Amino acid sequence: MTVIPLTRPARLRAGDKVAVVAPSGPLPEERLQSGLDILRGWDLDPVVAPHVLDTHPRFDYLAGTDQDRARDLTEAWCDPSVSAVFCARGGYGVQRMAELLDWSAMRAAGPKVFVGYSDVTALHEAFATRLGLVTLHGPMTAAVTFLKDAATQESLRATLFEPESVRTLGLGTARGLVPGRAAGVTLGGCVSLLAADLGTPHARGGAAGGLLLIEDVGEEPYRLDRILTQLLRSGWLDGVAGIGLGSWAQCGPYEEVRALLLDRLGGLGVPVVEELGFGHGETNLTMPLGVPGVLDADSATLTLDVPALI
Repeated sequence: MTVIPLTRPARLRAGDKVAVVAPSGPLPEERLQSGLDILRGWDLDPVVAPHVLDTHPRFDYLAGTDQDRARDLTEAWCDPSVSAVFCARGGYGVQRMAELLDWSAMRAAGPKVFVGYSDVTALHEAFATRLGLVTLHGPMTAAVTFLKDAATQESLRATLFEPESVRTLGLGTARGLVPGRAAGVTLGGCVSLLAADLGTPHARGGAAGGLLLIEDVGEEPYRLDRILTQLLRSGWLDGVAGIGLGSWAQCGPYEEVRALLLDRLGGLGVPVVEELGFGHGETNLTMPLGVPGVLDADSATLTLDVPALI
């Protein structure tokens, strides 16, 4: 199945109510409050879901029970007064609650903006396959990068309010790893989550026709090798049009990681651009998923055909 363009939600406007949920791990209240202040500075009206500051009674790496995290997301999405849903942080936990979401009710609620990254990759895939919606791979409300990095903040703000102003994506650090130019539809996220998603009810069959955007954190080179090899052996990468690479924080010396990426991905014969500036790095640019565009390894840019939001 070829990756196709998805439905674009409406852009945000001053005064819009946005919900903040925690589908994965727990978070410090002070970081949440700092993130909410940034959103209020954009003239948004953020509301915090009931269980955002919870911790699971037995597993302290989860923000509350699976049922409560799923209920928070479902209710926020189905609230007609809410224009966007932002994730508070990543960690781990989405896969435990993805099947508990009320996908029928969420589909009936119609399109709205959804923002997150890292563990939220599993929800980006589910929103694509079950709701057919463009989502934003971008900073989370309580993430340190969002709180401290001006470029990260501005990338998200511009995408939300002035999406036509951010159709050419990538930091100045970007460079071609494998030459070429390719058109396709964006998809991707944290590569370990894409591999872990294989075979689940909301996983797409493959990346054919797509511009795959991948990054990760804390995965040593041999583990990245295993993840990429699994995607190759499963056929999931067959027919991919091009690949954009983000950050590889805490994955070992970058030259070693770079050599591995070239070894595993270079044989696909498609353009690859590295260091685009999204993911777990010092800057986390917002990358729309489900939007047609062109990846050009010679200019080291990703250019969207249309704005991420309407």
